[in-house]
Amino acid sequence: MATIRKHFGKWQVMIRRKGYPHVSKTFTEKSLASTWAKQTELDMERETYNDVTLASRTTLREVLLKYRDEGITHLKSARTITSKINIILKDRIADYGLTQLRSKHAWEFKKRISEGRKPKTINMYIDTLNSAWKYARTNLSIAVPAEAPASLVAKERVHNEREVDLTTAEYERLLKEANNQPTKYGQWPFPILEDLIKFAVLTCARYSEITNLKRSNTDFDKKLATFKDTKNGTDRTIPLSDEVIAILKKYPFGDKFFPIKNRDRFKMYWYRARKRADLSYLKFHDLRSVGITFHILNGMQLHEVALLSGHKTLAVLHRRYLRLKPTDLLEKVNNPKIVKIR
Repeated sequence: MATIRKHFGKWQVMIRRKGYPHVSKTFTEKSLASTWAKQTELDMERETYNDVTLASRTTLREVLLKYRDEGITHLKSARTITSKINIILKDRIADYGLTQLRSKHAWEFKKRISEGRKPKTINMYIDTLNSAWKYARTNLSIAVPAEAPASLVAKERVHNEREVDLTTAEYERLLKEANNQPTKYGQWPFPILEDLIKFAVLTCARYSEITNLKRSNTDFDKKLATFKDTKNGTDRTIPLSDEVIAILKKYPFGDKFFPIKNRDRFKMYWYRARKRADLSYLKFHDLRSVGITFHILNGMQLHEVALLSGHKTLAVLHRRYLRLKPTDLLEKVNNPKIVKIR
């Protein structure tokens, strides 16, 4: 039952009903208090009432901080998401209460962060807002609508497929420069860079998979290696060629074959090598697509390469990583296999 009383010059509504927490709200006018009390009691009777008291007292900033410090710590992408959250916290959208946040605020935020950022990055900010909203609803039990305001904002079209390939001459030039590392100002050389590049191409592995490969997960007798807890959350076992085994046997000490403690040091030498090889556009991850194309041209079927690279669907493998060109097929069209037709 609702009770309306005058309290310090304002009108306070208090509703007590079995099965619901005590609800109270203050208004400047009695008519507003009476209307709200009737609507709230009707919602309780219909069992459609949601207590938004906590939501009205909570800002987006508080949710983002909770989400950053507790909600994403177990994710592999925690570092990336944290950087996005820190940027959002500096924007005025973080000061809005959850009950006051509207899609227009998310749209204005999108326009503010769009300057100087690529479409995929812009979409990641919108996704972060949506994830934080969902976290507030499911993990913090805050009564907010299921549809997040940011979910109504149109995302940017993304065209991030990289058309990057290496010719044999470019690849050999990269290996040569990786091995040719002049040291200056007392810097130590980085002799494993050449082997890292070869290993990445021959195994189609990601940087994190290569640097985290443990000796205990490698069997030279069976010629197998297992990458643990890969990007998609599963383990992946790959066959090892004789050349790959020869590379790994060059590093007989330590728990990992390529124990790179400082990634910034690796980047410094990688950037130098690719610059000297006149391949400044090349990313280390591009070597994954180079390796996929290499294995396809050497006779592997697409599903066999997918087993090696760890792709769950052939569509993604074909669209994002396969870099076949018409010139790559010249030898095959000039030397077709003879097939008898019945």
